[in-house]
Amino acid sequence: MNAARRTSRRTVWAAVRAMALFTILLGVAYPLAVTGIGQLALPAQANGSLVSDSAGSPVGSALIGQQFFTAAGDPDPAFFQPRPSAAGDGYDGAASSGSNLGPKNPDLVAAIGERKAQVADFNGVPETEVPADAVTASSSGLDPHISPAYAAIQVQRVAEARGIDTATVAQLVEAHTAGPDLGYLGESRVNVLELNLALEQLRG
Repeated sequence: MNAARRTSRRTVWAAVRAMALFTILLGVAYPLAVTGIGQLALPAQANGSLVSDSAGSPVGSALIGQQFFTAAGDPDPAFFQPRPSAAGDGYDGAASSGSNLGPKNPDLVAAIGERKAQVADFNGVPETEVPADAVTASSSGLDPHISPAYAAIQVQRVAEARGIDTATVAQLVEAHTAGPDLGYLGESRVNVLELNLALEQLRG
């Protein structure tokens, strides 16, 4: 009986020590090490890839899109507009998702047709020039980028709304166009928030 109790106590004590050891290693040491490495090697990414305005105030993240509306709640013609978002009311990080509708779903087909007409009218271009990313949401609903083609059809409208030269706006788009990762992964893209901040700095 005593031997059985001693064996049981040893087993419990060994389990307690193992739990304490792995709690310290995996619950304390490992998170601290990863956080420290992130802050030292990639501080911007580790802190959310925040983007700041000319005054140094954070205005968003380079990784999460946002909408640019007027006070009345309409798309602001003086800013480049992002692609649609199905995350909450739009670009809601707490509700990241796509519509999950298939390409032949009648609701999606109708929504795309409506969006295409709106984008074409808003930018003063034929519907045939409206690219796919202007009328479809990304799978996350948070994509901060648009295609160079979508940016291109917005240049004239933004330039007119701001009263500046079209060529100047086009140059800003080109300057904020990133190529494929590693030169071949993905497509060229334009970060909408960073481009709009550049426009505001131009005005300032």
